[in-house]
Amino acid sequence: MRNLALIWVLAACLLGCGGKTLPSDTDTTFTDKRDGKVYKKIKIGNQIWMAENLNYAAKKAYVMCYDNDSANCAKYGRLYMGWEVHNVCPVGWHLPTDEEWTTLMDYLGDDSMVGTKLKSSTGWNSKSGVPAGTDDYGFSALPGGKGDLSSYSESGRSFGGAGRRGLWWSATRYSSQSSYYGAWYREMAYDNEYVYRAQQGNWYFLSVRCVLDDEKERRK
Repeated sequence: MRNLALIWVLAACLLGCGGKTLPSDTDTTFTDKRDGKVYKKIKIGNQIWMAENLNYAAKKAYVMCYDNDSANCAKYGRLYMGWEVHNVCPVGWHLPTDEEWTTLMDYLGDDSMVGTKLKSSTGWNSKSGVPAGTDDYGFSALPGGKGDLSSYSESGRSFGGAGRRGLWWSATRYSSQSSYYGAWYREMAYDNEYVYRAQQGNWYFLSVRCVLDDEKERRK
């Protein structure tokens, strides 16, 4: 009995002696207090990323589900217009900069296969000769496609790429002269293994992955 009591004391100390708790970085999920949604998170290198796309219904005009279908929000998360994207992440998290995306890519190494390492093993269209995603780090990237404001559709919005392409905003504007033109983004596609870095105008709707603020910011 005495040994059993000692084991319980040691276990309690491991979990939190002196009122301390395990750091949140060791958890595998977090809750967005704005709407109660629970998201997976993953540590890759020195960064902690959301392991799924943001699905927060921000009270803005330009946030939507692919094809205006709520089932796609449940599957892929929401799509956010470039004008409205900068403040959509939960408190303690932020929209990654282009530099933070580059840090992630550099950590993963081989540029020719980095997309395969990040893609979910399911949910993507297939192409002969291109391997399925291996999801080596639990990032679980899915092909949520994109939307844009377009006069070619009755609703003024058009969609494309779901099942074939995933596109994610960065917080970094690609023009220092004006915020009108848009920002850098990252893209993966079903028919290759790369992660592309390119520019996208603010009138497009792309997915969002948030990254945890660094320790100094979290202590403020």
